[in-house]
Amino acid sequence: MKSRLGLWRLALALVVTAAACPAELRAQRKSKATLIKNATLLTVAKGALENSDLLIENGKIAKIGKGLAAPADARVIDATGKYVLPGIIDCHSHSMLDAVNEGSLSVTSMCRIRDVLNPNDVDLYRALAGGVTALNLLHGSANAIGGQNQVVKIRYGRPIEEFLFPDAPPGIKFALGENPKRSNFRFPGQTQRYPNSRMGVEEIIRDAFVRARDHKRQWDDYAAAKERGESVPPPKRDLQLEPLVEVLEGKRYVHAHCYRAEEILMLMNLAEEFGFRVRTLQHVLEGYKIAREIAKHGAGASAFADFWSYKVEAYDAIPHDAALMMRAGVIVSLNSDDDGRARRLNMEAARVMKYGDLTENEALRLITINPAIQLGIDRRVGSLEVGKDADLAIWTAHPLSVYARVETTFVDGEVFFDRQADLAQRAALAKERAELEASEANRPQGGGAPPPVPARRRPAYAAGDNCLQMTKE
Repeated sequence: MKSRLGLWRLALALVVTAAACPAELRAQRKSKATLIKNATLLTVAKGALENSDLLIENGKIAKIGKGLAAPADARVIDATGKYVLPGIIDCHSHSMLDAVNEGSLSVTSMCRIRDVLNPNDVDLYRALAGGVTALNLLHGSANAIGGQNQVVKIRYGRPIEEFLFPDAPPGIKFALGENPKRSNFRFPGQTQRYPNSRMGVEEIIRDAFVRARDHKRQWDDYAAAKERGESVPPPKRDLQLEPLVEVLEGKRYVHAHCYRAEEILMLMNLAEEFGFRVRTLQHVLEGYKIAREIAKHGAGASAFADFWSYKVEAYDAIPHDAALMMRAGVIVSLNSDDDGRARRLNMEAARVMKYGDLTENEALRLITINPAIQLGIDRRVGSLEVGKDADLAIWTAHPLSVYARVETTFVDGEVFFDRQADLAQRAALAKERAELEASEANRPQGGGAPPPVPARRRPAYAAGDNCLQMTKE
């Protein structure tokens, strides 16, 4: 018994150490050098480099060129006839979240997506299989001002601490339109919540920033009094207003769910009234109507390629939206907002190339460097350049081709998806599943009946709640 207790204590100590020291763990897991040879490198920064090599060392892109020599212990990958693309970045995702909306209040800026991450969500693995290496995890759109976001690298199955993108600027989710005013749905058991109109949404946001500005003034006055040597009590902390103070100070990005042109103009005008800029307009389906105004404000746009008409406020979208905003000088990206679409963002870029007459490199920018710029992480990812993180994928064909598949996906130089390894382990996984299905817990009961099926969870948004379907987040 004592020896077992000792083993349990040792295991617990290892778990605690793993959670507390992610940097040390990452240092221990540094992958050996990797040389990718004879590939077409889609650098995004400098176009395509044919028959070129890329050397990865210590998780970084160490060299790019032709005829590179591999270190003695390096892994060498012959990528003749294949393509290397920077890791795709999804600027609007709800993957790996155990909760998406805190819908009880109109302003939930105190809530953090960081607190509800699930590192074992299988959709992360599927995203890696589509060449995606980073996600902007956003709160839902049930609130005019929602919760704080979290930017992550997809280090599937690792501790949460290893997912967090180092030094990524923090952000917060805003929402306009039908979702925050909840005119078409209601959370089960809840009465109608203010606001119930578009003008109410604007008022809620303005009121929150008036309060945040006052809160900031109180703390500024307190700091000034302390500098003068005065003995004064500090103001009361307010976890709802502190993130909004960071927005006012330019320390936190605003990512705003929106559709209609007049609402987008409203938010940009309101932001300028309080002295900040909206970082990204999410979905922004009517952005083409006011593309010059968006460019003048300095907001980025993270759009769908050709997905709309799922509700009335999405009816005016056109597939040329992203291209028209790009031509007006807006930094545009494409996002998934969906676990399935996340695996096909390369095809979303190809669609915009078709509708908007973009070049190949312009289309690739929509899913690589542009979302990196929008998230403030372009110094580390988004293009194949010496010194940047080795977040990249090897494709069997040009990524804008429907026939292209991802063979290998690297995050910080470490392989997190390998197609050949995946295929090789499927037989073993099928055998394991058969064994589990035949195990004692799954055998029929004495009377011959199978184990009872758990009752299905009641849908969060059912027809009986006067709602056909929850609108897009």
